[in-house]
This record gives sequence, structure tokens and C-alpha cells, in this order.
Amino acid sequence: MEMPKTIIAEGKTSTEAIEKGLKELKVSRNQVDVKILEEKKKSFFSILDPHVVKVELTLREDEVSEIKEKKQEKKDIKPEEINDAKVAIENFLNSFLKQISNNIEYIVKCEESVLYVDIKGEESVRLIGYRGEALNSLQVLLTTIASKNSDGNIKVILDIGNYKDVRKKTLEELARKVEKTVKKTGKSVTLEPMTAYERKILHTELQNSEFVKTYSIGEGDRRRVVIAKK
Repeated sequence: MEMPKTIIAEGKTSTEAIEKGLKELKVSRNQVDVKILEEKKKSFFSILDPHVVKVELTLREDEVSEIKEKKQEKKDIKPEEINDAKVAIENFLNSFLKQISNNIEYIVKCEESVLYVDIKGEESVRLIGYRGEALNSLQVLLTTIASKNSDGNIKVILDIGNYKDVRKKTLEELARKVEKTVKKTGKSVTLEPMTAYERKILHTELQNSEFVKTYSIGEGDRRRVVIAKK
């Protein structure tokens, strides 16, 4: 059964309503966007008409994709399937990397049915591309190769020259910089299109901000993060 993307919850306060909604979705606060639908104000007749707050909780698109991935990962994958996928990736990389340079090395490790591929070498930067676009494409290709050797979906995580750690730090710094701008001007800022992985870094970095909120807009490769004043 597919998880609902949007639900409506009620409570005596907005906090109580949100908590009920989070429990129903089985997610945390930073994984949803919240909209107050109805909030009855206290009045002389409040005893007869109890104070009720209705809220709408929408699971962020990035989180929907991640939850689907996790469900897929839970499928039992036989050890021999993982090994076959690992060998297939190694065979591909041996051939592919030789066409680029003899000074590029790689390591493929398996942890809990996930294959981690780490590529290093001075000329490995050629495989990263603009803002990691080539890296992301290569990761998709490796995932496809791995999945051909399994009945389930084997997840492949690729890093090249420690790019992802550097990119993560850059995005976290960007998030804080834009937070200050939005706080000062009161105007929303829409960032450039990013991958689900990069958007999640921004959402996570600002999830506890007192001044701004984040949400995603757009579809597919054009999906981007908006940072707006609370």
C-alpha cells in the first residue's frame, strides 16, 4: 500500500494537530510542509464548541522518493546477487576508466546490501562534471548495472575525489547565507535546480531555523528549493 502524501489532522492546538499528523505519517517534522487550514478562535461559546485546529501535512517530494527507496532496499537480496553486482560494476569500471586515464583508482565496498563506489586520482575530477552532473549520471548507470544482477534494487552510492563531502559543506554554508538574506529582506529566495540529495541537505540544515522555512518546487531535473520567511 502506497504511503499518502497529504493528510489532514486535528487538535486543540496547532502543535497537537501537527504531532498527530506526524505520528500517522510516521515521519519527523522536517520531512513535511505544514499548512493551517482552520483555527477556531476561543469565544464565549467555546465550552459548547471546543477549540479545534485543522492542519494539512504534505510529505515533501524529496522524502517520498527516499521512503520509496528505503522500502525497495528492505527487499531481501541474496549475498550472491550482491557479489554478482559488485563484479559487474568492477568489470565496467576497469574498462571505462582505462579509456580516460591510467591514473584513476577505485574501490567497491558492500555494507548492508548497499554498494559504495569511491573513485580517486588526479584526473578523476573529469568524471564529476558541472555541479556533479556527470557524477550523478555515472551513479545512475552503475545502479542500473547492479540491478541487472538482482531481483531487487541494489543501491549504489558513488563518490569521486571526496566531492560529496565538499559539496555538502558548500550547500550548508549557502543555506545559512541565504537564511540571513531572507531574514533581512523578508523576500523568498529560489535556488538553482538541484538533485534530491542536494535539496535534502538544504532542508536539513534549515529545519530548525527560527526565521525561515524551506520547500521544493518544480518537476524532475528542474526541481529547486525555495527559502522563505516564516
